[in-house]
Amino acid sequence: MSMDIKPHAFDPVLNPELFEGVLARRVVAFLIDFLVIAIPVALAAMFIFAFGIVTLGFGWALYWLLPPASVIWAIAYFGASLGGPRSATIGMRVMELEMRTWYGAPAYFVLGAVHAVAFWFSVSAFTPFVLLVAFFNQRKRLLHDIVLGTVIINNPQRAAQLRPFVAGAR
Repeated sequence: MSMDIKPHAFDPVLNPELFEGVLARRVVAFLIDFLVIAIPVALAAMFIFAFGIVTLGFGWALYWLLPPASVIWAIAYFGASLGGPRSATIGMRVMELEMRTWYGAPAYFVLGAVHAVAFWFSVSAFTPFVLLVAFFNQRKRLLHDIVLGTVIINNPQRAAQLRPFVAGAR
């Protein structure tokens, strides 16, 4: 039984432009993605409220569907967007970031969905202090990135723009 172990595709020493400013941009991308997820949920809640008024209160029974539907929506959003051709959510695209496996392959649906669940679990179970892990590794990976074998990097266009500036700083 042979086991093919692949080397890390992204070296922060050889390619620092891939990791330049990733943490700050990742925070902004998270906020954008939060809005992308929250706006449809808020609209659904308002629809249920209006439907409850029209049906004299019977429609409000649909509120029990909102929490599971919100979770399904968020998992589908992260799975589809991270598993898409750009390997990035809408927020990550705006901030010029993408997710790759540690050996350089693009993300896929299941990895994107599990990445979101692992983030929610790690932050809720270990408090936001778990995010401090990124300050103690060269690739700026968070705990759930390390566990899942993913890395968030600047997309090729942004990395190409940063290359002359970061190379000059070395």
